[in-house]
Amino acid sequence: MTLSVLDIFKIGIGPSSSHTMGPMNAARRFVLDLAAQGLIERTAQVGVQLYGSLALTGLGHCTDRAVLLGLEGHSPEGLDPAIVEPTLARIRGSSRLRLAGQREIAFDEPMNVLWHRDQTLPGHSNGMRFTALDAHGGVLCREDYYSTGGGFVARADELDAGAAGPAAVSVPYPFESAEALLDAARAHGLELHELVLANEGAWRDAAATRAALLNIWAVMTDCIERGFRSQGLLPGVLKVRRRAPKLYRQLTEAGGASPMQAMDWVNAFALAVNEENASGGRIVTAPTNGAAGIVPAVLTYYRRFEPGASDDGVVRFLLVGGAIGMLYKKNASISGAEMGCQGEVGVACSMAAAGLVAALNGTNEQVENAAEIGMEHNLGLTCDPIAGLVQIPCIERNAMGAVKAINAARLAMRGDGTHKVTLDQVIATMRQTGEDMSAIYKETSQGGLAVNVPEC
Repeated sequence: MTLSVLDIFKIGIGPSSSHTMGPMNAARRFVLDLAAQGLIERTAQVGVQLYGSLALTGLGHCTDRAVLLGLEGHSPEGLDPAIVEPTLARIRGSSRLRLAGQREIAFDEPMNVLWHRDQTLPGHSNGMRFTALDAHGGVLCREDYYSTGGGFVARADELDAGAAGPAAVSVPYPFESAEALLDAARAHGLELHELVLANEGAWRDAAATRAALLNIWAVMTDCIERGFRSQGLLPGVLKVRRRAPKLYRQLTEAGGASPMQAMDWVNAFALAVNEENASGGRIVTAPTNGAAGIVPAVLTYYRRFEPGASDDGVVRFLLVGGAIGMLYKKNASISGAEMGCQGEVGVACSMAAAGLVAALNGTNEQVENAAEIGMEHNLGLTCDPIAGLVQIPCIERNAMGAVKAINAARLAMRGDGTHKVTLDQVIATMRQTGEDMSAIYKETSQGGLAVNVPEC
């Protein structure tokens, strides 16, 4: 599996990369495969079965909505959030679905989408099964898919073959560990952002990579601005009121008197993104939706409060932050259903800390140190969303993770890069901790805050 930074930073919609974007991608893949096999015209019914964490928290994470949109051929990156409600109203009002946008079939959602909350498929806790039937009820095609975090999906055969991600691509400086990344940079006299940019050349030239990353940054800033403008309650039974607009007004009117105002702004940036995510808005996975506010908040802090901040620094930040995300994806997981929230907020904190050091022209060793600090102090963080919604504690947790990332970067920049615990060791520890963590704390809403705080 060879990853690009654009696999780590993907444009999509909320509220969840693993429970919304992943199922949408899987449903779309299934119907496109039907079309490629010439089976669309023979398909009279489609059945969807959801298992494990997808079944337990899928309603709060809009998995049902994502599957319907994916079956109609929509992708997270191409979907206009404005058409979501009208499309779902049409499907549910008519009990008919436009398979891959090509063939209309009958679709009885309560019968065709089944939630197996007491069962888990063998490959991953985010499992789903799609079945296409002909007019006589005969099975035309049946496939199991897994949503492995960050919008990544894999068919069961791909997961079994260890190909749960993009196909292998030859890059000039391959790395599977932080040690290998540092060694390659040292051997070739490169800064980490230069090494990663060279690897990105396997997909596109340097100018195209820069343009793509600045577009990612533009989507992040647009998301923050929408979050500052949007008022009211977030969807769901919790009736959570948006906090970012009021905080934005308070900070704007207060001026620059408080020495802690930069931290207040970081909180506001993170809340704005994750409130937009919770409402189903357009966001960037960084590396997931549930942790999508941390990288934008830290990047915006860099642009607003660091002297000499520039677009070049933004590109360095995203290149290096993306590389750190690749290490977690390859050697552990970025799925809350596998690792708990240490795999989402913890990884995002680590990525943002490393990216900020790169943006500030820190050394390669300081970058690795910052990434390690960012994760070390998120180890064991549970994923326990109340009512299965990415609202409590998820939104506020992004604000805390963003502030922690900035502090990790500042600690690393005050040192020379030498430290006792390596990034590779902390990634291995995160993986082991996730494996040992009880399933009730891994995006099932069966433990922690989810059972100790009333839903309404």
